[in-house]
Amino acid sequence: MPLTADRAKPAVPFGGIYRLIDFVLSNLANGHYLQIVVLTQYKNHSLDRHISRTWRLSAMLGNYVTPVPAQQRLGPHWFSGSADALFQNLNLIYDEMPDHVIVFGADHIYRMDPRQMVQQHVESGADVTVAAIRQPLSLADQFGVIETDPAGRRIVAFREKPKDAVGLADAPDQVYASMGNYVFKTQAMIDALREDALDPTSKHDLGGNIIPMMVKSGSAEVYDFADNVVPGSTERDRGYWRDVGTLDAYYEAHMDLISAHPVFNLYNSQWPIYTGHDPLPPAKFVHNDGDRVGRAIDSLVSAGAIVSGGLALRSILSPGVVLHSHSQVEDSVLMGNVKIGRGAVVRRAIIDKNVIIPDGARIGFDPEYDRSRFAVTNSGVVVIGKNEIVER
Repeated sequence: MPLTADRAKPAVPFGGIYRLIDFVLSNLANGHYLQIVVLTQYKNHSLDRHISRTWRLSAMLGNYVTPVPAQQRLGPHWFSGSADALFQNLNLIYDEMPDHVIVFGADHIYRMDPRQMVQQHVESGADVTVAAIRQPLSLADQFGVIETDPAGRRIVAFREKPKDAVGLADAPDQVYASMGNYVFKTQAMIDALREDALDPTSKHDLGGNIIPMMVKSGSAEVYDFADNVVPGSTERDRGYWRDVGTLDAYYEAHMDLISAHPVFNLYNSQWPIYTGHDPLPPAKFVHNDGDRVGRAIDSLVSAGAIVSGGLALRSILSPGVVLHSHSQVEDSVLMGNVKIGRGAVVRRAIIDKNVIIPDGARIGFDPEYDRSRFAVTNSGVVVIGKNEIVER
């Protein structure tokens, strides 16, 4: 919040032209996994619209990306957890009956070749394989932590935010943190979901209930994300994964994008991030009259943006953004159709769609005044929600 006040989290814009869900869908599409359903429940209109407009695959070849909203198929209740979401949609599995099912979260920023994870899963014969990223042992209490046998592959414990985690055998100062990405044998997944559905004490959560259940059966393995090699990647961006679950994490991921040498490389043409594009004109920079100069420095500027005698410094300008004369935007993320008035100054802010910053306004300079009007993160980033009315 407030970025999710009007949309599901996977539909939150990112990097000017993308939505969060574009990253996982691009990973699957680049890996040639092209039969995809997106299970939704809350505030799904924006997400459904984006998928239907952007992710249209060839039905002639049997490919699809289909949003599937909660339908109360098994009674008068909505999804009570991620496992219940799968259980209530087992008809989709029965329609296709694949040998394996990939279940990936839809709100993380990363590149991953899922084929390599699936290959390990098939060769191992495991019922489920869980993708994990190495994290410092000191941060173990912030993640779902995977513990393995001495060989390093079979999962022997899956614990949520443990205070007494043990380091990895090959790296005592690190732990395996679950990425929320799974590959299942289809029948093993169906059996586990059915058993879980009958347990009235379960929270019906994949990470909290289904994976520990399969760990107990001895048929769960870990996939080390560090082993994943994406075409076109470098040693610098290899293994990049961000859970932008907080406003500060979302902001910092953007600030990486506009650095001179970002860790996450948007320009990898061998593994592109796909999205939809409105028919917009190129970005425009106008006026060169004394101190009335349209400029953008260390910034990403999207199509349809107009910098009219203003300055964008270390910022993300999404489609349709306009900076009027003598305005200045620093270290900020501006989403679609934001307008910055004449002489206005914005610093360290995230501004959602359709917000108009009036002439002469100052955002990000007076923390107490900003907090009285807007959300302000722990690190001091001002966040203005979609369509909010801003007074000078």
